[in-house]
Amino acid sequence: MSGYLTTHVLDTARGCPAEGVRIALYRVTGDTRERLAETVTNADGRTDAPILPAERFETGTFELVFFAGDYLRATGQAEGDILFLDEVPIRFGMSEAEAHYHVPLLLSAYGMSTYRGS
Repeated sequence: MSGYLTTHVLDTARGCPAEGVRIALYRVTGDTRERLAETVTNADGRTDAPILPAERFETGTFELVFFAGDYLRATGQAEGDILFLDEVPIRFGMSEAEAHYHVPLLLSAYGMSTYRGS
């Protein structure tokens, strides 16, 4: 078995999955970021497939960027050009070659949290 990466977004203000959040995944090497994938969350707040599937998995430093501002505007939770939370980057390391990494985002217009899930 090879490792893989999944994510999902929960809207803590509304108490539901966050559907329609665009997410980009980058590999980080020094000062360089390489875009590996981009996807959008489904009705369950998850991606339809792992954002980094087993056949493309490598250990290293990565960054998920959640385009939260677009979602918050679309759901009427934020407005205007300048938001408290807009693009939310989460930089993390994956060091176990055969592990499932799950990095969720708990989101509201004025707060966010993440953790290594299962």
